[in-house]
Amino acid sequence: MLVHFAISGGRVAVTLAALALGRSTFEVGILIAVFATLPMLSSVKAGRIIDRIGPFKPMRAAAILVTLGTLVPAVWQDLTALIVAAVCIGLGHMTFQISVQGQMGQGTDEQKMRNFSWLSLCLATSGFLAPLLAGISIDNLGYRYAFALLALGPLSAVFGVFRMRSHLLAAHAKAPRHEGKKRSVRDLLSMKSLQRVFAANMLLSGAWDTHMFVVPIFGVGIGLSATTIGVIISSFALATVVIRAFLPIIQRRIRPWQLIHIAMAVATLNFMVYPFFSEVWILMALSSVLGLALGSTQPSMLALLQQHAPPGRASEAFGVRMSLINVTQVSLPLAFGALGAVMGVMSLFWLTGASLAAGRWFTRNAGSDPPPRNIETPTS
Repeated sequence: MLVHFAISGGRVAVTLAALALGRSTFEVGILIAVFATLPMLSSVKAGRIIDRIGPFKPMRAAAILVTLGTLVPAVWQDLTALIVAAVCIGLGHMTFQISVQGQMGQGTDEQKMRNFSWLSLCLATSGFLAPLLAGISIDNLGYRYAFALLALGPLSAVFGVFRMRSHLLAAHAKAPRHEGKKRSVRDLLSMKSLQRVFAANMLLSGAWDTHMFVVPIFGVGIGLSATTIGVIISSFALATVVIRAFLPIIQRRIRPWQLIHIAMAVATLNFMVYPFFSEVWILMALSSVLGLALGSTQPSMLALLQQHAPPGRASEAFGVRMSLINVTQVSLPLAFGALGAVMGVMSLFWLTGASLAAGRWFTRNAGSDPPPRNIETPTS
């Protein structure tokens, strides 16, 4: 939660800071894509390293890197500083999240689902608070202080990781080990059950990031202040907190893939109607509905990945997931930044909705196939 605080608020702060420097929509798209470029290229390798050496050292290094990334724009207000911040925050956040997800995936199926629900709730809470803090801080204190405040989260995480050192080392000693032939990403991508999880996760995560990227641009275009934009984005995040608080009850009645398909349908309709409104309360309502839909899926995604990952390769599977997500985080801002400059912001909402509809069709049979026989589910 503390590290995620930096990237949730950092994306909003970096976007608004770039716009304040007079950068174009396309340049902002490039800047936001930087958050995901190195994670896209290195998350699979990071997952393998975490599987091999354990989570303590990667988590320690990641928290320090994110702290440095948030402090750079507090000292140096320039486009180069924003790029350095995006690189450090993106790479550190990726490493930290893969480590945490690997730890949350230990235990029985019931314990995994509970752990992932708690993790998702914590991330949703930081996703609610960080954009709101960023927007208010920018309007009242300025960009330097906004970035300095965002640094408090990862800095606290550095001390937290040191306090958990013995627990993290002991957990790694008990974790299952990968045995057999050399690892290959193609082994994971060739599994039909994982293909569908990866595809759905990319689309839903892409929709999430599109909302975070497009709404500030859309808000500036219709004359909203940074605080108002932060409130709209925070209403989305608050909805994810609410839905995740009730997920344990919901998951007893709705199967994971049913929940994912409902979320895709709701998000599709939401993106189609979003750009037709400019009233703040309607935008907050639409963001809240979108938050309820997208926020309901992450625990199911993580649990499905943990269920189908080969023994000793859970962090690698999470790394593949992170890499694919980062592909969308790199490509979407670049593509949408260019399209937005040519076709307007409204087209970006509609393209996202159409992609979600296509993903719903692609994964229509997901959940009906049994897990591959040669894949064992880790039990410890």
